[in-house]
Amino acid sequence: MADDHIVEFAGVTRRFPGVVALSGVSLGFRRGEVHAVIGENGAGKSTMMNIMAGDLHPNEGEVRIDGQPAKLRSALDSRAAGIVVVYQELALCPTMSVADNIMMSAMASERVTRLVPRAEMRRQARLALARLGMGSLDPDTKVSRLSIAEKQLVEIAGAIRQNARVLVLDEPNSALSRRESERLFDVVRQLKAEGVTVIYVSHHLKEVLSIADRITVMRDGCVVETLENNGLDEDRLIRGMVGRAVSSRRPPDPPSTAMVDIALRVSGLTAPGLEDVSFEVGRGEILGIGGLPDSGKDGLGEALFGLVERQGIVEVGGSVLRPHDPTGAIGLGMAFVPADRRGASGLLSMSVADNVVSAALSRFSLAGVLRRGSIRREARAQVARLDARISHLAQKLGTLSGGNQQKIILGRSLVTNPRVLVLHEPTRGIDVGAKAEIYSILSGIAAEGVAVVMISSEIPELISNATRVLVLRGGRISGELCGSDIREDAILSRAMTS
Repeated sequence: MADDHIVEFAGVTRRFPGVVALSGVSLGFRRGEVHAVIGENGAGKSTMMNIMAGDLHPNEGEVRIDGQPAKLRSALDSRAAGIVVVYQELALCPTMSVADNIMMSAMASERVTRLVPRAEMRRQARLALARLGMGSLDPDTKVSRLSIAEKQLVEIAGAIRQNARVLVLDEPNSALSRRESERLFDVVRQLKAEGVTVIYVSHHLKEVLSIADRITVMRDGCVVETLENNGLDEDRLIRGMVGRAVSSRRPPDPPSTAMVDIALRVSGLTAPGLEDVSFEVGRGEILGIGGLPDSGKDGLGEALFGLVERQGIVEVGGSVLRPHDPTGAIGLGMAFVPADRRGASGLLSMSVADNVVSAALSRFSLAGVLRRGSIRREARAQVARLDARISHLAQKLGTLSGGNQQKIILGRSLVTNPRVLVLHEPTRGIDVGAKAEIYSILSGIAAEGVAVVMISSEIPELISNATRVLVLRGGRISGELCGSDIREDAILSRAMTS
């Protein structure tokens, strides 16, 4: 590779059980450049960052620094080589001061702990902050009192204090306003002028095009191409990210909402991560909800079901759901399947039968005593309906495969006879065969007149199942797609561009 590369990946492969996260990746980062890395979820970006941070190690190939093979066995090794990674989830201690956090991150890279007088800590913190245009920030301020943008710059200040030669920024703009973003861009340009290599990992193509010298597109664990940022536009980058034939739609076009019964009507929904969201879903429709991780889509299900504080109106079958009342939501005909199957959805230590009826116990009890015969009959009916593979009804849910767990959780929702079924990441962690079965089940549920809301970060899942797709960006609906417009490039474009 070229002599001006400060960090190189040479044929790097990283495997996990059943997954090749990086496959023979060869890529170089030049000294003093801003190099953006883009790709869909699962493209390999995070694995590459974790290797540079010393948290993961290649199964094959090697990482070179200044042209020499490097053993990055830990974060200490990475920092000693001048590489600092600032993750989207910031690693700051909120109860400590700005100076403490800046010096703590720097001292963590030292092999021998030493005492530093507080006056010296403040002085060095001020120097690092001044380089970022934050000289007016009091180093004694508690980090908990800072804005997200200020916290991010404090972490970058810690990297500067460590004399970082390579600064890796993971989704640095995910929670920043436009003004705060411009301030961050100024810092990135300044670091570049000082000879620091900035590796900028982001889903937001507009900011990538405004800040990067070169852009690497990754897909399925491979480097697709590295482009000089000269005359590029968002459509060109999206084509590189998609890189495969656009999936054809299977569901028919939905009828006009004026011609169908509206099962779910949402007006002006505002909740954490969401602002003024309005939409309708007809009986028998599968509405897809897509967007990037910071789009607000991942909080939509909880907001609709009343698990978080919300404003606005949510109606099921013409009846208004009360905020913060999941029991009332179930009573009026809404069912919700969260994304965290093992942590929030399934009662893993309980039997299949008890899981199936757990959302409607009043139907299976008399004077407070459970009617075991009725429970077994209902559980048997749902297992047969969903073709769940179990040994017996007393089998614990946690012993089933992921796909069969999801079927039982779906069965629990169906026992409540929902008008509206909201699913968040309905096939996460499920193999291809089980996915196809789940999709067939959802299609059958919709055919029975249930309105299905499918919130998913898997674009092919939305394309092959949804009759309409709403795309969220920045907590708002950025587009609605129907018919032949439901394509991967169209969804990505609305998710990534303003």
